[in-house]
Amino acid sequence: MVKSGIKVGILTFGDGRDFLAEPLREVNEHFLRQLSRRLEDSGHEVITGTEVIWRNEIAVREAKRMAAADVDVVIYNYSVWAWPQYARLAAQFLPQPVILFSNVNPEKPGLVAMLAHAGSLDQVGISFCKLFGDIMQNEVLEAVNRKINAIAAKTRLRGKTFALIGGRSLGIDTTVSDPALWMKLFGIDVDHVDQFEVYRRAEEECRKGERVNAALDYLKKKVRKIHWTKPDAQMRLTEDLLRKQLGMYYAVYDLCEEFNYDFCGIKGQREMTEHYATADVAEAFLNDPYGPEGEPKRVIVCSTEADMDAALTMQVLHHLSGTPVLFADVRHYHQDVGVWDLCNSGQHATYFAGKSFDPEVNLAKTEFRPEGFYFPAGGAAVFHIAHPGKMTLARLTRGGDTNRYRMTFFTGECKDFGEEKNMALAEGVQDNWPHAFLEFSCSMREFIDNFHCNHIHAVYGDYREELREFCRCSGIEAVELGLSGKK
Repeated sequence: MVKSGIKVGILTFGDGRDFLAEPLREVNEHFLRQLSRRLEDSGHEVITGTEVIWRNEIAVREAKRMAAADVDVVIYNYSVWAWPQYARLAAQFLPQPVILFSNVNPEKPGLVAMLAHAGSLDQVGISFCKLFGDIMQNEVLEAVNRKINAIAAKTRLRGKTFALIGGRSLGIDTTVSDPALWMKLFGIDVDHVDQFEVYRRAEEECRKGERVNAALDYLKKKVRKIHWTKPDAQMRLTEDLLRKQLGMYYAVYDLCEEFNYDFCGIKGQREMTEHYATADVAEAFLNDPYGPEGEPKRVIVCSTEADMDAALTMQVLHHLSGTPVLFADVRHYHQDVGVWDLCNSGQHATYFAGKSFDPEVNLAKTEFRPEGFYFPAGGAAVFHIAHPGKMTLARLTRGGDTNRYRMTFFTGECKDFGEEKNMALAEGVQDNWPHAFLEFSCSMREFIDNFHCNHIHAVYGDYREELREFCRCSGIEAVELGLSGKK
């Protein structure tokens, strides 16, 4: 069992008549134990109410207790009839939407209670979603968990801090968002860090040498191949340049730890890529669940070109999946094999090479290749071919009304054509950058017509249901592609 890190609060509601409190206690406790145990087995941290809510003051007290526990999601639990007034009294202190869950208990009107509570919440504009079923059935548990994951993804954005390292890169307008809008819609603060601070810290890290040397020694042993060049080569990858790139990783990692930055973006182009070294190695390992020395760490979502809406999309997908998130350009469509080529510098976390949390598995399929003519400063590009599997692809964008977001999403199948064919496809596009070959669930025409950004993001698995719920509870337009197949 993998811990989700999600705190789930459960409040059980009951009948307001005092003479019924004791006779109904055993029924309420039975269904509460079932729900709590199943959610704990799913990896969530469960916090239950201390008593059944059957008075106004209990509703307020228990809800405040949930707020003090900093729960991400709250489930209203119904197994008997419960007075609807308690629902909205409690909800004003809780993260929203609230999940209303009615157990299967035909001898008592728990379903009636849930529907009545839904009407009460609806009247005052409190957001909620409803589920009904036997929590011991896996499909019911899965439906509850999908709601939990979606709502937690929204709740856990609030209070986050994004480190904007640099600014707009190469005039790409879709990388820039209004910090006030982020605070208003998502509760996220944006802190601007100059790239000079990364340079300063990287140089100091190289001078000290301890961490950089350890990482370099580890990578020399574990990376499939490092394509070293001479110092005067046109496309350069030398130990000195790789040391600078590792110094940049530790510089940004330390910034995030020191100032409690939750996620970040690095401009890179043009200053770093033309006069110091590319940030490819730093970006890849920041997004990885381990550092360049192989030690486990938290995934720090990092977007290249300081793409703010990329980082926001990636943070949502990371909350849903618990894994690293792919960042790529939509580079090319290989019509002969029917796959899109997602490729962008060294930004892909090495996790995608082997779809593993073990760095040795992934690095054995990863190469460091010299940067090309786009980046004259040189350094390593983190080359690999993404591991096959089903993926969910998504991107947050803003249209004519730049104060409103839309989430475009769909699924795809990441393909492995074998080493010879993979290399041939990669070399026909960009032979030193990482590639993911995706067969989209939508047609080429539907994708081109509806996807208004060069950057795209992906995780393994199917998270469409969670994204639908995330959009609904966040007030975001959901644009789901591929609903009618690839016609």
